[in-house]
Amino acid sequence: MPERARVEITPAEAVTAVVYPAAAVHRAGIGLILGHGAGANQASGFMVRFATALAARGVETVTFNFVYTEQGRRLPDKNDKLENCWRAAIAAVRGVTPALGKLVIGGKSMGGRIASQIAAAGEVGVAGLVFLGYPLHPPGRPEKLRSEHLSRIRPPMLFVQGSRDAFGSPDELRAALADVRAAADLFVVDGGDHSFKVPKRGAMPQDQVYETVLDEIVRWMRTLD
Repeated sequence: MPERARVEITPAEAVTAVVYPAAAVHRAGIGLILGHGAGANQASGFMVRFATALAARGVETVTFNFVYTEQGRRLPDKNDKLENCWRAAIAAVRGVTPALGKLVIGGKSMGGRIASQIAAAGEVGVAGLVFLGYPLHPPGRPEKLRSEHLSRIRPPMLFVQGSRDAFGSPDELRAALADVRAAADLFVVDGGDHSFKVPKRGAMPQDQVYETVLDEIVRWMRTLD
């Protein structure tokens, strides 16, 4: 069963994390911390579904709230506060589970973007990054790229991107990754939007789409050194 944990940001400020223990029979020796997107907290259906399914596949998975969602606010915190929260979550996970194994960070949309920023700034001990719908640019603003820092990331990266993602198409993402020195893999969800939702008359049922994505994430993480 998932377990709740406290993540202290400052002596006066803390957020809640949820730990999804890895299924022992499939244990992969990998820990994954996922940050949520800008519009929903860690209790969203997307976050719970992915964390639960990844844990069932043997990955120790942790989600957490950013300060603004913990406090019930809608507007995301400023960039430095989001980054500080991410770093605190990593420190808390390492403190609770020191024998975690390989640590991968990432998340849904904004949560993944902030993870990429702290990795680019030199966060140590990270074996890889997983992005679930990377927000390359705001919808309708392709000139406002959020990719310059990606070239400073050293661990391998996996980008899972819907072919209909308004925050950045796979082709746009490939172009942005052209100068990235770290290994960067792109898994395209055919017909998927920013949350990998596909048209009802698509080639694959929605549940199968999610299962395929989850299988790919775990397969990729198991290849990390």
